[in-house]
Amino acid sequence: MTGILALAGTSALGFLSPAAAAAQERSREVVAPGAQPGSCADHGCIRSVEVSGLIDPIVADHISRTVAEAQRTPGVRAVLLTLNSPGVVLDDERLDTLARLLVDSSIPVSAWIGPSGATALGGAAELVAVLGDVSAAPGSEIGEMGDQRLDRARFGDIASGDRIEMSTRRYSAEEALSAGIIDRIAPTGNSHLIGMSGVDVEDVVDKDGKTVKQPRTVLVIGKLPLPSQLLHTMASPAVSYLLLAVGLGLLIFEFFTAGVGIAGIIGAGALLGSGYGLGVLPVRPWAVALCVLAAVVFCFDIAVGVPRAWTAIGLALWVAGSIFLFDGVGLPWFALLVGVLGMAVAMVSGMPAMVRARFGTPTIGREHLIGKLGRATSAIEPDGTVVIDGSPWRAMTNRLTPIALDDEVRVVAIDGLTLEVEPLEGGARDYREMRSKDRPS
Repeated sequence: MTGILALAGTSALGFLSPAAAAAQERSREVVAPGAQPGSCADHGCIRSVEVSGLIDPIVADHISRTVAEAQRTPGVRAVLLTLNSPGVVLDDERLDTLARLLVDSSIPVSAWIGPSGATALGGAAELVAVLGDVSAAPGSEIGEMGDQRLDRARFGDIASGDRIEMSTRRYSAEEALSAGIIDRIAPTGNSHLIGMSGVDVEDVVDKDGKTVKQPRTVLVIGKLPLPSQLLHTMASPAVSYLLLAVGLGLLIFEFFTAGVGIAGIIGAGALLGSGYGLGVLPVRPWAVALCVLAAVVFCFDIAVGVPRAWTAIGLALWVAGSIFLFDGVGLPWFALLVGVLGMAVAMVSGMPAMVRARFGTPTIGREHLIGKLGRATSAIEPDGTVVIDGSPWRAMTNRLTPIALDDEVRVVAIDGLTLEVEPLEGGARDYREMRSKDRPS
């Protein structure tokens, strides 16, 4: 899934070519963030940052911190960005600041667009184009950067000369090399390392008996902290959209159920996560409003347990809001399909069926429950929940007769989807007298 973003960092062996992986495991230390570099004193270190997915403020801060720490750390010779990014969701000032940091760094900042199939598009393509040492794996692509956002006075015209079409089309790795966008083609991250300035290289014999070049310089792989990884994931289009759909759906479900349960808590959490993602991503406010309005419209038909015209209107609003939700950032088609079909199934079939099964029974409107005994599952002061015949219900009582948790109660009336109850003993006199007037003598 495009929206499910990879962790910022993988194992060193996965970064290497298969032929050199075994030798790498024996010959080179992989240093975790915050650990002592060890052999960095002998052959230096390369700080690595993997950028997968949109470059959002969290990723930009991670890159900035890595470069800043690398410049202060003895033995670090360069920073390597491994890129697979469809673009950036930074404002122009933040993007320009990041580009200046990379270009003005006192140690080299290099980039590898890989593995095969990776992309560097939009603002990510601009960042790559201004770096001094860039390679790409065969099958990777770069371009479609749109109007240049970086300061022309500082970085010049990126889409010019052989790069003239860089703003509108994608270049393959071979085309990018011919256009001067990248410096070389590197099938693996290991081959990019070997070509980097400042990397010590040695010849080793792989398991097939072939002599291959192997970097002796230590690769230090940096990872985002878990909370940052979670926020970075929520700031992807697919995840933020699906969280919006799940959150609205669960809150509707909670509204039409008799008890206060975990669905409401999960729904609220999903909406908070979606809110963060939608706050980071470029969205159309009117499209967000359409999605929320659709949830409100769905309730009209769910309340009667039958999908009618309001359901069709709600689905039309949801589809329109979903399609136009993001401005300049693509929503994966499968996420859109899941969101639309999931909402359609839930609102056309699932929710009405639940309401009919739960509330469309003889207990509604026929006073079948009146006189039934039950137990309070929360304090009722004057609102709470009770269990009647094994089923949970919202309940209310007279303010003069609060009911404690686990007290026995008697149903005296039904008000919509709420039971009016009283304690078996000690009910307020005016409350009971009011009920006695409504009962046949």
